[in-house]
Amino acid sequence: MQLVWLRRDLRVIDNTALINAINMHDSVAVIFVATPDQWRKHKQSPIQSDLIFRRLAELKKSLDDLNIPLLYSEQNSYRDSVKRVVRLASSYTTESVAIHINREYELNEKRRDELLSEMAQSKGIEVKRYDDRCFLPPGSVLNGKQEMFKVFTPFKKKWMEIYSRTPFYVQRPVMVGDSVKLDSKAISSQVDEIVEFDESVNFSYPRKQSVDYPVSDDAISARLQQFCTYKLSDYHQNRDFPALAATSVVSPYLAIGALSVRQCMAAISGLSGSRTQGETRWLDELIWREFYIHLSDSFSALSKGEPFHSWGKRVQWQSNPVYFEAWCSGQTGYPIVDAAMRQLSRTGWMHNRLRMIVASFLTKDMLVDWRLGEDYFMSHLIDGDYASNNGGWQWCASTGCDGQPYFRIFNPITQSEKFDAQGEFIRQWVPELANVPDKYIHKPWQWISFDSLNYPAPIVDHKVQREIALSLYKAAKEPF
Repeated sequence: MQLVWLRRDLRVIDNTALINAINMHDSVAVIFVATPDQWRKHKQSPIQSDLIFRRLAELKKSLDDLNIPLLYSEQNSYRDSVKRVVRLASSYTTESVAIHINREYELNEKRRDELLSEMAQSKGIEVKRYDDRCFLPPGSVLNGKQEMFKVFTPFKKKWMEIYSRTPFYVQRPVMVGDSVKLDSKAISSQVDEIVEFDESVNFSYPRKQSVDYPVSDDAISARLQQFCTYKLSDYHQNRDFPALAATSVVSPYLAIGALSVRQCMAAISGLSGSRTQGETRWLDELIWREFYIHLSDSFSALSKGEPFHSWGKRVQWQSNPVYFEAWCSGQTGYPIVDAAMRQLSRTGWMHNRLRMIVASFLTKDMLVDWRLGEDYFMSHLIDGDYASNNGGWQWCASTGCDGQPYFRIFNPITQSEKFDAQGEFIRQWVPELANVPDKYIHKPWQWISFDSLNYPAPIVDHKVQREIALSLYKAAKEPF
């Protein structure tokens, strides 16, 4: 009997644990365990929760085609989820039972899986672990001292070297007659609080509608292919302009594992001719994702909310709650910042260039602790992924591995002028500014009719705050 425990790997196509379980030519069952208390601690967003729930319904259809049941349970914590999965595995009367999992690399998840191994071993149950989340697993891209890289560029160089000699293909499960059939009702009835999944199950975590993101395999594949066909060649030129629909927007699927990174790389590899600048730039983004996951695996302090550099603990954040609330609600008086934050609030997504702008503004203009922004993003993003979110915030706050140097501070006005020159994005999300002339769209407070707008004046002076930020960072770094 082969039991597959899915977490953030919600797919049948190219799912290493599932395909290996099927290849055992034995009975197979799949289980997903919702953990609402743990999700709250991890700030999981309601919109991502809805995406997960909707994806489970599609996943059940795919598993039904393989004659594999999708079992479901809701447990408060990771510890409780481990107990439930081990109890389920123990209920099988077959001679040999194995639990198959794809590894996760953040600290709490690693501890959960260590507990799984301990509890399963005590019951005589084997746990089979696989590396599935990255193209190259953590621990495989190391420097000459066999240590994790602390700077992206040499990591990328080594990663590319290994990638260039690593053949791969997207795996697809194949049903083998009756070997994967299982009486799911008989199984689920043996263990309390485990049922066969359908859309009426108790999924108590808050949900916010995510219908803008289709969840079928065909729709996800189509989104990826459309990006590669129509946008990828110009990606390097258009990716920084939020008014353009120029990015892939597949990050929500990567975050919950509805799409594998290998599928993304196969889409690039499948294009004819040599790699274009756009393809190279998008591959860079996928490697950044791998870099942050590898860092999470190597440095457990990142999962504890600690800065990568010890001097980061000495930064004297001012964390004004009035400033933070204005930032969250898109009422800072800086149009590009407010437009981005309102986009996040309404859609659960934010353009990557805007993520950098608003993060720099929060930490270096408002002098608010980056961890508050990190948590806020996780609680709203449909593509919330701890490693990438933490890495991005620490990069902007200059406290992280290969972070932006602290003296480089984004100017929200010049960033707005450069990447939304005509104010198209601003007007879409800040309707109060719809009739402001182009000349003043980035600095509406200079317009003669500004007082007639229902829009705030700048909450801080960028030039003044920049100097304060530089002094705070310099003071934090001096002892080091």
